[in-house]
Amino acid sequence: MHLKELWRYPVKSMAGEQLQEVELTKLGLAGDRQILVQAATGRILTSRTHHKLLGLKGALDPDNQPLINGLLWNSKEAAQLVSDTLNQPVKLIRHEGPERFDILPLLVATDGAIDYMQIDSRRLRPNLIIGGVEGLEERTWPNHALQIGNTKIAPAQLRGRCVMTTYHPDTLVQDMNVLRSIIKKLDGVMALDTAVITPGHLRINDPVALLP
Repeated sequence: MHLKELWRYPVKSMAGEQLQEVELTKLGLAGDRQILVQAATGRILTSRTHHKLLGLKGALDPDNQPLINGLLWNSKEAAQLVSDTLNQPVKLIRHEGPERFDILPLLVATDGAIDYMQIDSRRLRPNLIIGGVEGLEERTWPNHALQIGNTKIAPAQLRGRCVMTTYHPDTLVQDMNVLRSIIKKLDGVMALDTAVITPGHLRINDPVALLP
C-alpha cells in the first residue's frame, strides 16, 4: 500500500488543497482546519448547515498564512466574501486547539472503498487517501495502526457520513442518492477517524503498512 493523496483544509468546511508533502503533527496535518467561520451569535458555522462554504477554497500562502479564494484570511475582503456567500455577517477566527476537529485530527480514506462506491473522493473530505487497498479492507482497520513513512497513525473508528457528501465539490448541486447509497451499502459509515501516534513528514507514494 502507499500514500496516494494528501489533502489539507486550512479553513474548516471550505474546499481544500491537494499536497505533495506535509508535516504531520500530533494535531494532524500542519495548517489543517485552523480558521473557523463564526456567526454573529458566536456559533461556528459549517457546511453541514451552510453548504455554500464548500464553494470557497482555503489554502496556505508561501508564508503559511491561510487564504480564502486567494485573500488573506484576516483581511476585510475575505470576511466580506464569506459574509456575502452566506448572506449573513461572519467573523473569521483562528483556533489551533483540538476542539477545531469534529472527532479526531485525521480522516483517512482508501481507494478500495472509494472505487467500491464509485464516488468522487472529494465528497468525503479526507486528509489521506491510501492506495492499493483491496475493496472494503478499511473496515477492518480500527484498533490497528498504520505506518506511513516515518509516521504512525491509529484508525479509531469508521466515520458516520452526513449531508456534506451529497454536494458536488465543483457545482454544489445536491444529490441525496450519494448519502442514501452509503447508508444502504455501508451502514452510513465510510473512511476512518484517526489519531496521530508518531508525528513526522508525509510524502505522496510513502509506503503504508498495517500494524497489529
